[in-house]
Amino acid sequence: MPHDGPEKMQLLWNMITEVVQSYKNSISGRYDHKRAMTSGDDRFQFTGGSKIKMSFYQLYKEYDDYGACEEYTNEHIHRAIQMHEGDGLPGFPSVDVFIYLVTP
Repeated sequence: MPHDGPEKMQLLWNMITEVVQSYKNSISGRYDHKRAMTSGDDRFQFTGGSKIKMSFYQLYKEYDDYGACEEYTNEHIHRAIQMHEGDGLPGFPSVDVFIYLVTP
């Protein structure tokens, strides 16, 4: 254990950083070798991120036939993207486009 104040702070900071990184890995579904070494057979279980993704896929199956934009042609959608593009990057439509098309 460090004895000096700054060294203690650095150790604490490193420990917090490891916990945060492990949490982020779990949510995003990344392989975390530290977690795999300590969890034994649990390493073959789904991570938090994969469980969330599976839940969304199950939810999407319920609305698979829902046609929110059936009345829009490709020209309508392209025009909406142009109207709400603003200073965004080309090829990355903003959330405003989605809201504009789905709201009616």
